[in-house]
Amino acid sequence: MTTEAQPQSTYPARLSVDYAGANRNRLTTLFRVITVVPILIVIMALNYSAGSVLVLPVLLMILFRQKYPRWWFDFNVQYQRFSTRFGLYLGLVTDDYPSTDEEQGVHLEIDYPDAMQLNRWLPLVKWILAIPHYVALFVLTIISIIVIVIGWFVILFTGNFPRGFHDFIVGVTRWTLRVTAYAFLLTTDEYPPFSLD
Repeated sequence: MTTEAQPQSTYPARLSVDYAGANRNRLTTLFRVITVVPILIVIMALNYSAGSVLVLPVLLMILFRQKYPRWWFDFNVQYQRFSTRFGLYLGLVTDDYPSTDEEQGVHLEIDYPDAMQLNRWLPLVKWILAIPHYVALFVLTIISIIVIVIGWFVILFTGNFPRGFHDFIVGVTRWTLRVTAYAFLLTTDEYPPFSLD
């Protein structure tokens, strides 16, 4: 397994993933849709309860108190790390079954914001300002699904996941993370770049 260099991005939300390379586990790849069921139940339970817990209270804290409690930030970051590990496992980027607390070659960092430096009114419209990103990410997600399906066959027949497939899926995930940090986690006022890097 080779390690991917950390991206040199200065954006306050960063993601890099170790490249798994050759000798992928064909058996777990073949049955990935089945092996993912137990952790999918955990993710679904968290998603059901976390939607309003992650966004609304933080929005209200920034708006009325200009605070972003550190414990809330830490929870949001850990939730993002876990859900990203899950998505990358499902997307065949890694063979490591998603851990709820270990890094597993998925390096996700979000800078803790100084709430006094954040525009207190911007959280009310960030989700609207991010609409161009939603459109771009919708198209890229469809392409990612096609890449994952092709990658599934490539792994089954060759045991390898092409580096280009890996880089593309990680790039889309990185872009999604930056939009999430901007529009929903509210950790930055810096508009996300339209980039896979």
